[in-house]
Amino acid sequence: MDKSSVIFGNPIDKKTVQKAEKSKAKFLKKFGDDTKKVYHLGLYPIDQIPELGIENLVHSDTPLQLPDNALIVGNIRMGFGHYRIAMAIASCAKALGRQPIWFDLASFDATGSKMIRSQNDLYSLGSKLSQKIGLFNKLYWEPLNSEGFRKITYNAGDQKNAELLVPLFSDLPKDVPYVGTHVWPSQGAVHAGLTHVVNAIPDNWPMGLHLAEGSIHTVQTPFAYLGYKKLNGMAKTALKPMPDGVLYDVGHYIDHELVQGVEHDCAKRIERLDSGRPVRFLMTVGGAGAGGDLYLAMTRHLLPYIQAGKAELWINFGDHLNMWDVFKREMPELENQVKTYFDDYAGLKAWAATLDGDSPAGITAFCHRDIFEAVYSTNLLMGKCDVLVTKPSELAFYPVPKLMMRHIGGHEVYGAVHAQELGDSTFECETAAALADMIDTLINDKAILKHMCGRIVALKNQGVYNGGYEVVKLAVNGPDCR
Repeated sequence: MDKSSVIFGNPIDKKTVQKAEKSKAKFLKKFGDDTKKVYHLGLYPIDQIPELGIENLVHSDTPLQLPDNALIVGNIRMGFGHYRIAMAIASCAKALGRQPIWFDLASFDATGSKMIRSQNDLYSLGSKLSQKIGLFNKLYWEPLNSEGFRKITYNAGDQKNAELLVPLFSDLPKDVPYVGTHVWPSQGAVHAGLTHVVNAIPDNWPMGLHLAEGSIHTVQTPFAYLGYKKLNGMAKTALKPMPDGVLYDVGHYIDHELVQGVEHDCAKRIERLDSGRPVRFLMTVGGAGAGGDLYLAMTRHLLPYIQAGKAELWINFGDHLNMWDVFKREMPELENQVKTYFDDYAGLKAWAATLDGDSPAGITAFCHRDIFEAVYSTNLLMGKCDVLVTKPSELAFYPVPKLMMRHIGGHEVYGAVHAQELGDSTFECETAAALADMIDTLINDKAILKHMCGRIVALKNQGVYNGGYEVVKLAVNGPDCR
């Protein structure tokens, strides 16, 4: 049955189905019809992050030959979030003896890839406008992200558009273990007939957007589990629930290296706090620079602490060096007092390896044009920092004490709520004043960070951070493995 017409036994109205069909037709007209084309794929190593042992799927003139222990990680670049989750799944796959294969569906010269890129461009534009225009954010962006994407009817359009991705799957065996870290790669795999698809849902706020019927769905929290099971709030009237065997609460999707390092990293944090060393803040400014004004305000507020030897600041500018230019323009005094690693991943990695020892108060900035290096730079330093400063996106689930910034899009709110309730994060600080007050508190009241470290160790012992392993097991062995 057409996956746009009926979703988990819930009929979709004809008007919505017709709208979905028009959307697919629009992309075919704009980018060309390649539905009969066979795209061959080849393997190319991703040497930038050898820790993960990933091989990348690229265009090839000959059919694909996969290793017997392959696990495909289907993903797209949408900000850094879905890439970061994909890296976590790849890391756990390697730890469990699988060969992780990277499949970025937006990276090809295909109609479906162009469709993804065009959709992502619109989302990125909306995200940036939401930070600059308050009325746009209040009247359009927040409602779209919290309620618009929540509706099951939104899924109908995505399901129809995902049919355009099928040609990219020509070379993949139907029974290859496959994990999608965005719903479009999951939907595309199901439409292509793959039988071992896991749809790793990222957000804590249940949304119809993330449904990929035909796959196994995983979520990171009990709150998300109940919301998805009931398809809660996805229509004006109650919907038929998701059936048994297609939805699992697996825990947080975290890289093997970070999970294994929890006790050591937290012990080092407490040791630094007890000895009065500078409190290490890691800011994840990222590629888009969303919330740039708040990052600038926090940096200004931290400067006196840094000069007094009470704080240390590390800033990841992602893969957009223009954000460093903004910082220099707004705070010219920074340029002569910042140590930089710009397109020097080897240097950054070597420096990170020294950080179990002492490091002086100061500011370190890094930026890498390579997307893998840009994303994984945060991973290198996450275990070494005392406070991760982030918006409540995918990083809200990571095992590190967090200072939570204002969300970007209403769907992120419940990530902050979840982290706060677990006890490894502050509550969401929405203004520069609130962030400054929390920075003061974290530096001057060490008991808070010590408590967060205790919670992180306890959560690890409870298996909260084992979601990446569980997703891989589900893709390889199916639901019977649980």
